[in-house]
Amino acid sequence: MKSMLATLTIVLLAVSSGSAIAKDWSTVRFGVDASYPPFESKSADGKLVGFDIDLGNEICRRLNAQCVWVENAFDGMIPALKGRKFDGVLSTMSMTPARQAQIAFSSKVFRIPTRLVAKKGATIVPTSEALKGKRIGVEQGSIQETYAKTYWEPAGAVIASYQDQDLVYSDLIAGRIDASLQNAVQADVGFLRTPRGKDFAFAGNALYDAKTLGSGTAIGLRKEDTDLKAKIDQAIADMRADGKYDRIAKKYFDFDVYGQ
Repeated sequence: MKSMLATLTIVLLAVSSGSAIAKDWSTVRFGVDASYPPFESKSADGKLVGFDIDLGNEICRRLNAQCVWVENAFDGMIPALKGRKFDGVLSTMSMTPARQAQIAFSSKVFRIPTRLVAKKGATIVPTSEALKGKRIGVEQGSIQETYAKTYWEPAGAVIASYQDQDLVYSDLIAGRIDASLQNAVQADVGFLRTPRGKDFAFAGNALYDAKTLGSGTAIGLRKEDTDLKAKIDQAIADMRADGKYDRIAKKYFDFDVYGQ
């Protein structure tokens, strides 16, 4: 009987202690890799700007929380999230089975296809046969890296991984790689419509693959932070319902970025 009472006391103390230190989420820290316009990048004065930044700030406003942005290399986002460097990853992270095995995700924030970019006039298309012997640039830790290494590398393509997307484009311009694989909107707005992308174009059709490219982009969260997920999901639903999401999106896109 004494043993049972002791056990019950320990359990009650643990519950009480857990309640006392329950996170109030008055501050929410988002991890971001600011090299992916128009989703996240830096303005000339060093300020973080972009669609994801605006979404995150609006989510924090609705949670009555202070938004803190923590810059981090994309390929280290999940370890840093698990290590509590920040509370969520809001940096164009797609929901893939491999990532869902490690972390939780909010409800979807948008869905964008993946596309290949190459020199104008090039005969490159995004197939294993066409890319045999070609060098393809991708960002480390991205779903595009996973896709390319899953389907193209075994067939003879050389997959070159870079610390960030800007480095991919630099080597593409310099001719050190034959093509780059990335988010289609990022490629269009962040490269092809800029002066440095004037000699390049999309090569072939858009790519979709649930296994490697996922089923949409969302905010990465720790699995144990179910209360934060519930708050963020509600904020996203409310933004979709009251039109705020669409007003933010129209600043950056002339199409439905939310997708199917």
